[in-house]
Amino acid sequence: MNKKTALIAGATGLVGNELLHILLNSQKYEKIFALVRRPLKVKHPNLMEVICDFERLEEFEQYFAVDDVFCTLGTTIKKAKTKEAMYRIDVEYPIAIAELAKEKGAKHFLIVSSVNANKNSRIWYSKMKGELEEKLKEIPYETMSIFQPSLLLGNRSEFRLLEKIGIGIVRGLGSLLGNELRSRMGIEANTVANAMFHVAQIDQKGIHIYSSGDMDSIQKANL
Repeated sequence: MNKKTALIAGATGLVGNELLHILLNSQKYEKIFALVRRPLKVKHPNLMEVICDFERLEEFEQYFAVDDVFCTLGTTIKKAKTKEAMYRIDVEYPIAIAELAKEKGAKHFLIVSSVNANKNSRIWYSKMKGELEEKLKEIPYETMSIFQPSLLLGNRSEFRLLEKIGIGIVRGLGSLLGNELRSRMGIEANTVANAMFHVAQIDQKGIHIYSSGDMDSIQKANL
């Protein structure tokens, strides 16, 4: 069986970092291109860093001719400073990546969105993610997989006090809750990354949306 090629955007983030290591440790991909703004600390014969300006992605189009595209881009209003800058990172960059990769022949686009994504939501973040999903659905991929995790659990490089408190509460209650309730409250970044990897290996067409509960089930089924 021929090995595939992959492009990953967001490899320095919480889910992206987990996913990158899963891809590199698998036997499914012969080459993985990582779109990054700064060098990674990871070295691997199958990994090629593509240090780029996300405002000028067309200059790096040769790296978009892959089978699977994994997008885990996302930021916070604190880091982005403005809603406009956050929207550009969370919506405009993923759309640009998806369109360019589709033009180059990519077959499967996989992206991390968010629970409660809804273009009609009164909550700005949920509305933004909903708009992202709707725009992506207009791009005619053979297969598109949208992952809608709840609160992401994991060790981030930056400190977020309120998120740390929330993660502590969710993990503390984890043993008292059933799998479905626990996954609705929060999900480990590694679980999301594993689900993305395994879904990428499924031969299916069309648009598929995965909840935190779905991701938790996928990981357990592939242990």
